[in-house]
Amino acid sequence: MTARERYNQLVTDRQQFLDKAVDCSKLTLPYLIQDDTSTSPTHESLNIPWQSVGAKCVVALAAKLMLAILPPQATFFKLQVRDDKLGEDMPPEIRSELDLSFSKMERMVMDYIAASNDRVVIHQALKHLIVGGNALLFMGKDGIKNYPLTRYVVNRDGNGNVLEIVTKELIHRDVLGFDLPKKEPNTVVDKTYGTNTDDVEVYTCVKLQNGRWVWYQEVEGMIIPGSRSTAPKNASPWLVLTFNSVDGEQYGRGRVEEFLGDLKSLEGLSQALVEGAAAASKVIFLVSPSSTTKPATIAKAGNGAIVQGRAEDVQVVQVGKTADFSTAANMAQTIERRLLEAFLVMNVRNAERVTAEEVRLTQLELEQQLGGIFSLLTVSFLIPYLSRTLLVLQRSNEIPNLPKDIVRPTIVAGINALGRGQDRESLSMFVGTIAQTLGPEALMRYINPEEAIKRLAAAQGIDILNLVKTEAQMAQEKEMMMQQQQSQTLLEQTGQLANSKLADGANLQDLSQAIQPSPPQQ
Repeated sequence: MTARERYNQLVTDRQQFLDKAVDCSKLTLPYLIQDDTSTSPTHESLNIPWQSVGAKCVVALAAKLMLAILPPQATFFKLQVRDDKLGEDMPPEIRSELDLSFSKMERMVMDYIAASNDRVVIHQALKHLIVGGNALLFMGKDGIKNYPLTRYVVNRDGNGNVLEIVTKELIHRDVLGFDLPKKEPNTVVDKTYGTNTDDVEVYTCVKLQNGRWVWYQEVEGMIIPGSRSTAPKNASPWLVLTFNSVDGEQYGRGRVEEFLGDLKSLEGLSQALVEGAAAASKVIFLVSPSSTTKPATIAKAGNGAIVQGRAEDVQVVQVGKTADFSTAANMAQTIERRLLEAFLVMNVRNAERVTAEEVRLTQLELEQQLGGIFSLLTVSFLIPYLSRTLLVLQRSNEIPNLPKDIVRPTIVAGINALGRGQDRESLSMFVGTIAQTLGPEALMRYINPEEAIKRLAAAQGIDILNLVKTEAQMAQEKEMMMQQQQSQTLLEQTGQLANSKLADGANLQDLSQAIQPSPPQQ
């Protein structure tokens, strides 16, 4: 069976979810998800909603999810040594040194993510999740690519695990890298995403075989040379994301679908209010047919003009039903307020810098309001995304290989922690509690200053090279300070003897020789 035949076979299970996603997109972001059967979509063919509440809700929720998943000013993970390995394979004293090294590696990973287009594509995928409930991400060498629901199909087992993925794309013949026979003049061309006859359908078939992901690309029944690739099961570049999953279903359901009734009601009310307001604002002047006042005179008269006529010959006609719109307006406001609360639009703060505490509160709000969607995205997206990113950086030798049985990456961008920033807060609170409860003397007695400085630097993500003094430097400075104090003491004693009557030339000479530094030994 070819990839095209397999794609057409799995399309049937996708159709009902796609139809619902298209309905949700029409009321929120019409350009986001379009019908797969539509030909050559244009701006004119897109549905224009009568209200903008749906678009506002989707954009705001996507921004909050993006802030919670990938905070702009903090790491969403940390590398740490397994606690059971500290006493066996390595001494516990080197934990702080390892934390400093791990902190540097974390900054390198975050710099790599910031330099790529990952955030832009992930934000687009989040909007697809909110509206359509499904999104497919491919982490390639050139960055992340997002596949809308119209461009891929999936096959899952009874437990919801993905077993097979087939994508469909239109690619120009010249980009393929090998020659294909030209299409016949009467060949039917898929015009869903263009009318170019030189575009061909490229199918990517992804399967889970023997514990590894295997995929290849196929065009017109032929496998593209060099398109076969494999990846470990836990580091797959193909990430199938869903917003809400229902047991037994191949695809997920979006947040917009849960409030589709309110959006449709608001759409109808908004249309009625707009059209009613337009009709109510229309003013018509009626001129009596038997009057001497001419309608053309009134039509041409400007503001403040003087014309001949009688006032009783002219009447103004208005609908006069403005008060009847209050019921519809109040209902529309009620629905709008309900939607804004459901999509977490009410508590948006505009600021140039977002604090770690605000990110934590946003994550907590997402967990409470969305029923664990952040936890779901952590399992389905953050963990595979981090694993794949670390694998790519290790293969390019940008970061060293980490022993899997000793070092493990941990996702900490959740309601309980925010990268190593939480470690900083916990450490500061611990030290402050000891100082307030037991006093500064107990703090200096029980707390190791050097270890505390290293852990604070690791939690802050600061490189302490040539910044914090080493033990050798502090010992050398202490020795030099003691020598200076001894020399100062001898000088003071010399001055006292010089002013005393007991001092003579011989004693002063002996003292001057005593305070001279001894020559270095050969």
